[in-house]
Amino acid sequence: MSDLAIEASDRPLRPDQYTYVETHAWWLGSFGRHNHLSEQRLRTWVPARPEREWLLDRELTGKQTWLTGSADEAHDDGFDLRDIGPVGRFRARYGEFDTGHSEPLDGDPHDPHDHHAPLFDVGCAPTRPRRRGSWQSPTPEFMAELPRDPSELLGRLREENPGSWFGPFAAAVTVLRSSLARADLRRALYRAVTGLPAVSVAAGVRNVDGHECIAIVHDTGRTRTELMIAPDGGGFAGERDTLRMDSRCGGLKAGTVISSTAVHTAVVDVLGEQPRR
Repeated sequence: MSDLAIEASDRPLRPDQYTYVETHAWWLGSFGRHNHLSEQRLRTWVPARPEREWLLDRELTGKQTWLTGSADEAHDDGFDLRDIGPVGRFRARYGEFDTGHSEPLDGDPHDPHDHHAPLFDVGCAPTRPRRRGSWQSPTPEFMAELPRDPSELLGRLREENPGSWFGPFAAAVTVLRSSLARADLRRALYRAVTGLPAVSVAAGVRNVDGHECIAIVHDTGRTRTELMIAPDGGGFAGERDTLRMDSRCGGLKAGTVISSTAVHTAVVDVLGEQPRR
């Protein structure tokens, strides 16, 4: 484990305020032999008291970058951009959004076709008992019981995430992606993942919005993943996934970026309010 020491801090948050989390993403979508990146924006308002109403706003901008095939060819084969993901505004207590069963408050109520996990777990019916939380679907309660000692936390990551698809590094990134991890847990996770094989640290890496970040890089397997950290406050600032080898199907070549995001957080007073930049 390296001696990586990133200063992490939390913004003051009154009980009546909200944490605003905005994710600007380019995510991979496939339609037969056609592969493209589509631009999406997710905005989430998380109340300081989690039992209050949360708000999720998902937007599909319409911008695309075709990696194989073309928009015209895909359209001729029956591709419809609106089928990529659920869009509109969704409300739920505890962030247990149900985009599959409840109608959005506005926007286009299409079903999801995502290739990467959204900011929060969706599809959990509001009438069901609250989910307990896990590495795959972290909740504030789940994070509260995680150890803050990096060595102990690394042990938990390895023991509880032994798979090749969802291994220790992916588990840590999923917790950080939620933007609910407090500063002490973020610091511990950053240190913990540097104890994994094929992990390095790079400075001056820019996320998809061009903001300079510190990156913890996991460079093994089929995908190179860069976990990006804001130098000011040590917050999760996005990620980037790049193919390390040609894909077995779909015709994507090594070096292709298949996912990139930038994450911005702020504190606001009103549900649905967007902060000034």
